[in-house]
Order: sequence, then structure tokens, then C-alpha cells
Amino acid sequence: MIYIRQVSYLAGCLLHRKCICLVSFFCLVFCLLSSSAFSEQSLPLEDTLRLQAGDVIQVVLGDEEVFLKPLALNRKGRVLLPEVGSITLAGLTLPEAKEKVKTALSVGYVIGIDFSLSLVERRLPITILGYVNNPGPIVLPAEGNIQMALQLAGGLASGAQLDKLQVRRAGKLIVFDYKAYLDSGDLAALPELKSLDVLFVPVSPLLGNVQMDFDAATLSSGGDAAEASLAIKVFGEVNNPGIFSYKNGNTVVDVLMRAGGVTRYAGVEHIRIINKSQPVIFDLKAYLDSGNVDLLPKLKAGATVFVPKQEDNIKTGASTVYVMGEVFKPGAYESQEGMSFFDVLANAGGPTRFSESRQVRIIRSNGRVDEFDLLAYTEGLTSAQPPLINPGDAIFIPEKSDLNEKSWLKVSPNRAVRVLGAVIRPGRYEWSDEMSLLDLIAHAGGPSSNGDITQIKILNDHAPDSTITFNLQQFIYEGGDFNTLPKITAGSTIMVPELPHDLTDNKSRWIRQSAENSIYVFGQVGTPGRYAFNNKLGFLDILSAADGPTVAADIHHVHITHRNGLKAHAETFDLGLYFKTGDETLLPTVKAGDTIYLPEREQPWLDQKKENTVRVLGAINKPGRYRFDDSMTLLDLLAEAGGPTETAYLKRIVVVNLSQVEAGGDQSRSFNLEGFVKNPDFSQLPIVRVGDTVYVPDISTSHWSIFMDAITDIFKIVSVVAILGTL
Repeated sequence: MIYIRQVSYLAGCLLHRKCICLVSFFCLVFCLLSSSAFSEQSLPLEDTLRLQAGDVIQVVLGDEEVFLKPLALNRKGRVLLPEVGSITLAGLTLPEAKEKVKTALSVGYVIGIDFSLSLVERRLPITILGYVNNPGPIVLPAEGNIQMALQLAGGLASGAQLDKLQVRRAGKLIVFDYKAYLDSGDLAALPELKSLDVLFVPVSPLLGNVQMDFDAATLSSGGDAAEASLAIKVFGEVNNPGIFSYKNGNTVVDVLMRAGGVTRYAGVEHIRIINKSQPVIFDLKAYLDSGNVDLLPKLKAGATVFVPKQEDNIKTGASTVYVMGEVFKPGAYESQEGMSFFDVLANAGGPTRFSESRQVRIIRSNGRVDEFDLLAYTEGLTSAQPPLINPGDAIFIPEKSDLNEKSWLKVSPNRAVRVLGAVIRPGRYEWSDEMSLLDLIAHAGGPSSNGDITQIKILNDHAPDSTITFNLQQFIYEGGDFNTLPKITAGSTIMVPELPHDLTDNKSRWIRQSAENSIYVFGQVGTPGRYAFNNKLGFLDILSAADGPTVAADIHHVHITHRNGLKAHAETFDLGLYFKTGDETLLPTVKAGDTIYLPEREQPWLDQKKENTVRVLGAINKPGRYRFDDSMTLLDLLAEAGGPTETAYLKRIVVVNLSQVEAGGDQSRSFNLEGFVKNPDFSQLPIVRVGDTVYVPDISTSHWSIFMDAITDIFKIVSVVAILGTL
């Protein structure tokens, strides 16, 4: 009805204004009707359109909010439905897809008459691989093409081959020339992309097999040909040798120009050309002198052009002097009367920076070889004069030895010094008399972190029986006269020993440590062993090196044996008293060669002398010998012995004083521990000294308490004990 109104309106206007003929009117009506018919026929296309990967659909299901956003088909052609899961829709028409989605949703949703499914957008998911900046999967719009795909992949990488791009589709390969499209802009040169296509960009065959940054200048310097069988190969004395594409009509001069021309060393009279296995000699100089084009050989596809190096004529004669080695212009030079050594050397351009100017050799015509130290002469370190040069002589300047090149042939033995041991770069080094020991060690990189610079050994080949020991640490920290440094001569050997390693790791390394510079630590320490020691260290230093005392150590009776005098002597040191007072004067003086022993606190009875202990016997939990000092009381001693047992008779604890017996005094005293607990009076505690005996009786003994109450004399106590012992 809309189109009928439009036609009637236009007809009225046209007839009213008489602007057009009747034929034009009917043509216009036909066009409108045709357009209407086309539009009506385009609607059924949705019934035949099939979904594919990348398409975006819209599902409408009442007021369900989960379906407000469109759904996209993944690369497998599947779509994820809320509360249902993933189903495949690729390859289905819209009505078929609608029925399949409706059936799937009917399990969890109520499907009403307002349910619908429509296609929102078509997309082309493809994959780009090969020589692009960002290879991987991308998604294009429905009208996307090759250039848009390359743009999304970051563009082509430098060195991509543009004439052989590939499109892989369902096992088929489509090769096209992208360069032709860039030259013409004709979209027909590009294949149409479809969903799930793979676009591959190959690399140019001019690039090598090793990944590197693209350099157009370097690449072009190697030629411009890709087909080696048809290319012309140019090498030799040209500025840019390479492989160049064959062009019909090119001459040898054209090819040489493409190769950057010949070098100054080119032998242009003997250029060799191989055409189809037929060698030809071409004289470029003759062609340039005559301009005769008949002298130009014909080049064929696959030809080879070689420009040789010009060979110089060697000068010979009775007045010739030869300069060889590390000079800028080695060769043969005419010798004139009065020409000095420096004149000849200056004609040769002088020594290079790689020359060993200390070892210049002059080879005389009669075979004699003279040496000259050019560096020492220029620095005024020698009074020797430059050698006289005669015709027929040869001057040879050798190459300087390279630290990176481990070749002993670079330095002769009569001017080398060996550096061994704990240095950064041990090896064989060139020696000069103006060098010192410090120069040599610095040249070797200096001592390593485990180098013992207090015991550097110097061995001299001229005096093999004498070895010098040098304390570099003392020289550095205390200062010293450089004239006192040990003298080094060529052929000497410098040995920097290693500091001892962790002795618990490998005890065989003890042999690297001298006994006269060691101190021994035994007993209850964390790591007993033999340790490097110098007389600037103290007792606490060496004890710390041994990881300190253990929890079982008796720090009140540390034994130290001094072995560095004419006769060894021992002393006992109370380390616990030092920790209490902090008095530094209590610390013993130890030197290299001494021995430190920390005994165990809980020693067996037999390991403790009776004169230094107190015996605790009877009804006690841990009877035995115990160490005792003047700061302890009887209560301390009983506590250390574990205290009395449950059957102990606490009213009559007996203390036998050995010292009083020897002095003729009272032999013993009894002590009422039970009464002391009720009424503590420390003045009533019996005095206990080393060597005494403490006896705690047992109340379970028959009538013991009766006897003990009646016994007042110590001899009766001893008699009773003896009788009981006999029974």
C-alpha cells in the first residue's frame, strides 16, 4: 500500500506539471515495483543463510536478563547458553538454529510466544601466521579483506616475501601476489577471506637461516637475486660481492657496477668469467683504454665473475731493507746511505697498537739476530742505542701477547714469570725489570677472595734452594718501603696459597695449612679442628672461628696448652668468670701452635680428680663426684646431686671434712635439713670444701634413727658404717 501511494503521488505531480512524458512515467513505476519485488524476495534469504564461526546472534526470551547481551559462536561453531551449556549452531540456518536453541532452553526455561533468534552481526575469525609482527588469531568484520587482516596482525615484518602469500582453507592452498595488489590497488588480486581461514606470510629467501634484525643495506649488499640458478655471481676484489639477478643485455661492466665496482687492489687485467662452464679472461683495463665493445664478453644466465687481487712485484736488490710484523706498511724498502733504524721504521708506517715493541728483532744478512727494546729506549729506561741498519737486513716487530689467547708461545721463558695459586688469573706473564711484585700480582687480577696474602712464596730459578715468604697483608696495613719488596726476575714463580676451607667439608685440605701458623681447638666446641691463626688475633677470635662452646661445655675449666716456647706448659682459664665480669685481663694470650681444650661439663666420675670434687653418698637421687667451688653451699651440692630421696633421713645429714681431719680438727658435722627448712639459718650450714664427703642416711634402715640419735661420736658412726658394709 505504501508503494501504491508513492506511485499515485508521483503520477499526480508529473501529470500536473507536465514535466515528463508518459513513457518515463511507466519506467519509473516499473522501477519502484521492481524494487518492491526485490525487497520482498530478499526476506526469505534469512531462511537459507547458514551460521558460521564468529557470527553474533541475539536470543529473546521474555524478560530473562541473561539473554540481553548477544551471543557469539566460537571458532568451533558453538555457543554457550546460560543454564544449559554449549551447543553447536554452525552450519544451521536461522530457523534450524532457532528450533535447536528453543529445544535446549526448554529444559530450564518456559518458552513463550515471544521467543526469537536473529543474526546480529557476521564476523570472520581467521588466523595469521608467518612473517608478521603479531601472529595469531584475529576477528574481522564480514567485509574484511587481506589488507585489514595484516593491519590487525601488526603489519608485515621486515623481510616478508610479498609475492607468495598463502591462504589455507579446509586443506586447500591459495597462493596470491600481494605485491601486485600494492602496485595496482586492484582488489581482484586478493582472494576473498572466509571464516576459519589461515593466512600465512613466508619469509624472503634472501634472508639467512639465523634470526636477526632486518637490514636492507646489508641485504642489498649481498645481491638482489632469489633464483641462484639464473643469477650472476660476482666475488673477489669488488666492494659488494653477491648474487645478482640476470637481466638480458647486461654486460660485465653493468654487473661490476651493481657489485659496487672494483677495489684498489683488483687485478683488472685478469678478470675471470665462466659462461656455461666456459672460462674467459677479460681485460677491463684494455676495454677502458680502447672503448672497444667487442672486448666485452657476453654474459649468460648463471654466469660467474671473479675479480682477482693484483699481485705486487717484490722488491729485491743489494740495497733493500725488509720490514715485517706489526707495522702499518710492511714490505721491502730502498736503503740509502745514512738511513737509520727510525728512518726505516717511519717509512713502514711505524708500529701498530698490537706490536710488541719490547722485542724488536733485527735479522742480519749474515744470519745473526739482534734484539732491541724500543719501548725502554723511548721512555729513557736504557742507555742502549738504536741498532745500525745495513742493506739486506730485516726488521721484525712481533705481535703483542694477548691475555685472551692462552698461548705460551707468545712469551719466551727467559722473559716470563709464573703466577700460581689463589689469584684471579693465574698463568704465565711477561716480565720486565722495572716491574715489582705488586705490578705482577695486579697484572694477574689480584688475589682471589680465598687468597692468603700473608704467606706469598717467591721461588727463583737462579736460586732453587731458597724460597722467600712475603707478608703482603702486613706490608699493606702497616706500610713499608717499596725497596724492601722481594726482587723478581724472569723465570721466577709466585705462589699465593689458599686460606683453609671449611674443615668439616674436607679435612684433607689441612695439608694446605702450615702447622706453625695454626692453632688447635678440641673438646666441646661447635667445630673442633686446626685453624689458621696469626698473632694479631685473640682467644675469642679463635673460639668464634670454632663456632663457640657447645651447651655441654664446661666453660669454667678451659685448658690451654702453650707449645710455642722452649717447653710446653698448660693453664686453666675460667671463661664463665670473664662473661660475668667482662674483665679483658682474664683472657689468656694464645699464639700460633697453642692448643685449646674445652672439657665436657657432665664428666664421668673417673675423669674428675678426687682432690677437686666432693663426694655425695647415701639416699640421694644422683650420688657421685661433683665439682665444687667456694661460691657453693651444701644446699647447692644437694641440688646438683638431684636432691634427697623420699626415704632419706634429713635430720642427720653428715658432712665429713677431709681438710679438718688432716688438720686434727673435728672430723664431721651433722646437719638437720628438716629443721633448716622450718627455720632457715644460713649460718648453721656446715662448711663444705673440695675433697669432703656428704652422706645422707636412709630412714628405711632398721632402727637407724634410734642409733643416729644416740651416736655422738664420729668414730661410732664410722664403725657402724663399716659393720653395715660387712653385712
